[in-house]
Amino acid sequence: MNLTLALRLGRISNLPTVWSNVLVGALLAGGGLADVRLPLLMLALSLFYVGGMFLNDAFDREFDARHRPERPIPSGQVSAQQVFVIGFGLLALGLAGVAVASRAADGLPAWRALASGAALAAAIVYYNAHHKGNPLSPLVMGLCRVLVVLTAAFSVSVALPTAVVLAAIALLCHLIGLTYVAKQEHLGRVGSLWPLGFLALPGVYGFALAMHSPVVWAWLALYEAVVIFALGLLRRRARGDVPRAVVMLIAGMSVLDGIVLAGAGQILPAALAVGAFVLTLALQRWVAGT
Repeated sequence: MNLTLALRLGRISNLPTVWSNVLVGALLAGGGLADVRLPLLMLALSLFYVGGMFLNDAFDREFDARHRPERPIPSGQVSAQQVFVIGFGLLALGLAGVAVASRAADGLPAWRALASGAALAAAIVYYNAHHKGNPLSPLVMGLCRVLVVLTAAFSVSVALPTAVVLAAIALLCHLIGLTYVAKQEHLGRVGSLWPLGFLALPGVYGFALAMHSPVVWAWLALYEAVVIFALGLLRRRARGDVPRAVVMLIAGMSVLDGIVLAGAGQILPAALAVGAFVLTLALQRWVAGT
């Protein structure tokens, strides 16, 4: 397998959104930008993401053969067995990375972080194996990102601050709306629109944060612009609009992360989250995000 194919299978263009998720979990739980555990957590949870993307192609190989024959497995560029082995291997490496990053003073990894990481691996596998035709799959996908935040938080703290819980709920709502849209991508249209109402809830939370911390308005305005742009594409439904809406909403996760970080007074990390948004959009021009 060559590097270009591996990057495509791993959808690496979306990795900056994982990094901003890690910032939310670790910093709102009491960590700092200078914490040596932070880059380790970003690497470990990136391995979870890339492994999950590999498994997505492996489990979806029959569907892709009918609807997306250009994908690597149905087009014969790589075998399903090889993709399965790499996918599960990356999940194992990711969990090992969490164990290293979460070690306490006694040298032992934090059991809460390990449990959360194991739950993340299980959720990734379950989603990939059962998301087709499953009405609850948007919730499962949302839980995967929530567990990224929780794993990062438990790696630096034994307890979850309220700010982490609320940020995770906001992210869950965004992912439910996003995943619903992504499930319709191969159709080039969106059916019932009511699940998209979940995308409004993070904005409500952002509004509440902005009322107490006016600096949040800048991030909230950007987030709402992203969501409105994506919904405009869904309403127009021209050829290619649904995939464009999907990748915009994927990148928008980092803007949402910026909202909650700014609301906690973490201005520099909030700015880095916007940088992750811009980087994701740029990378999506190089490697497809879906």
